[in-house]
Formats: sequence, structure tokens, C-alpha cells
Amino acid sequence: MAIVPVSAVHAQDSTIRVEDKIITLKEVVVLSNMDVPSFIKRIQLDTSFYRAFKNLHELGYSSLNDVRMLDKKGNVSASLESKTEQQYINGCREMITREEKISGDLKDKKGDWNYTTMEMYAGLFFTTGRVCGENNSVSQAELNLKNKRGLEKHKEQLKMLFFNPGRKIPGIPFIGDKINIYEAPMSALYEFVLDMETYKGENCYVFRIAALPDLSSSQQNDIVINKVETWFNPADMRIMARRYDLSYRAGVYDFDVQMQVEMSNFGALLVPSLIRYTGNWKVAFKKRERGIFTASLFGFHN
Repeated sequence: MAIVPVSAVHAQDSTIRVEDKIITLKEVVVLSNMDVPSFIKRIQLDTSFYRAFKNLHELGYSSLNDVRMLDKKGNVSASLESKTEQQYINGCREMITREEKISGDLKDKKGDWNYTTMEMYAGLFFTTGRVCGENNSVSQAELNLKNKRGLEKHKEQLKMLFFNPGRKIPGIPFIGDKINIYEAPMSALYEFVLDMETYKGENCYVFRIAALPDLSSSQQNDIVINKVETWFNPADMRIMARRYDLSYRAGVYDFDVQMQVEMSNFGALLVPSLIRYTGNWKVAFKKRERGIFTASLFGFHN
């Protein structure tokens, strides 16, 4: 990976070129003598974030679930509040609902979820029945769309965007290449800033990627990922938190989504402890969905 000094932003900061990207290094990073090219490559190939979620398949824990669907005025039209507990015994996991309160039209007359947002949430965070013998690998090749259709395909695309933001995602009309922000030509539309700051009382590296503020109208039309911020533990470079801001309008569909994930340590394992989502989206032949959800995970045990 090529690294080329570009210039000093001012007396404290500097910029370097790493392949197709110009990276701004804040003063504290400059003084740390970090191997920036290796760090950037590690971010692009990171599996610790995905591994943290896969760790949930091998642990017992409790979860508070809060999902709210909103009408066009911002009022709650349907909601779910629940407490679930996952038990993990002899290589099998099973979810028990301890408390549950549902309002509005969250479910249809058959008892199925009436919103795609809720269906996606349930597919990602709820377990139906007993699940055994899972393969918890985190290989880069694992996330793919082969032999997937419908909701399963959309869930896989969501996971690809969620766990590897900035990498190309096949099969999404109009925007697949526009998500590939680490490589030309999209990398020229973004600023990349590496800094160090305190996060929850700990010093962390923070890597911010944001669309440049002075883009032309045609360039702005190519932006899907508005901003991604990721905090890293400097000792082992594992991801401690990540925030996303995504939006796009393509005629047949549009979306405006913000997400936040916070991690915690359980022994030697990294696990997600908080997931927040705010989204407003519309696809052809489906009603617009405005949703907010929060998943709080705690009480981890072997």
C-alpha cells in the first residue's frame, strides 16, 4: 500500500495519501507514529465488528427491545416493548420472551409482522425455536448473496453494509458501486480523518469518513454514505463503537437512515451492548416506513 506525504493542514495536523485516499492525521496521531497504511487496510478487512455479533450466538444474555413505527406527523402508530433472554446450552441457543407489549398494527391478523422494518429487526435479533450447530466463522467470503432471495437477500445486503461499510455491495439497484468509498472514483468525494479522543473514559482512535462539503449537485447525487465514524481500542484495534449516516433517493426507492452501535467486553470477547436505528424509507409498491428501534444487551454469561 503506497503512502505519500501530501501537505500540512496547519502546524499541528498533516495529510498523507494512501492509495486513492487523502487522509488527514490529527496532531495526536502524528505524534504517535502510527503505521497509517496498515491501519487503513485493517479497517477495510476488519472482522472484529462482525465477530462481536457472532459472539452472541455462543452466549446467554438478556435484551431490552424497543421498536416504534411512526406516522408522517411523527406520532407512534405501532410499537413493541419487550425483554428477551437467550439461553445457550450444549451448543444450542434459544430465546425466551420474558415481557412483551405490542401496540397498533405491528402485527397482521395472522400474527405476522406488518412492517418490513420490524421483520428485519426480528430476523436480526430474535431467535425462533432452538438453533444448534451454527458455523460462527467470520471469513470475508461468508457475507454473500448466493442462493438468497427476498427478505433473506435484503438481510444479507444489510449485513454487508452494516459490517463492512464502504465496500461494494452487489444486487442493490443504482447504488452498489457508490458505496465503494475506499476506492476511486468514490474516494475522491470523501474526507478521511484519523484522530484520537476519549470515548466513555478511554482513549480511542477515531476514524471519520464524511462526504466533502463542497460537492457539485451531480456529485452529491452519487453520495449514499454521508458519514461513518468508528472508534478503536488502541491496544488491540478492536472496534468499540460505530455510527452511520446513510441516505439516497433513486426514484423507485429512497431512504434516510442513522445507526449507532456500542460494544462492551465480556471477558476476552467483544460483544454489542447497544444498537440504535432511526430510519425513513420507501420502496416501490410498499408503504413508507418510519421507524426507531433500540436494542440494549446485557447480563452476558457462558
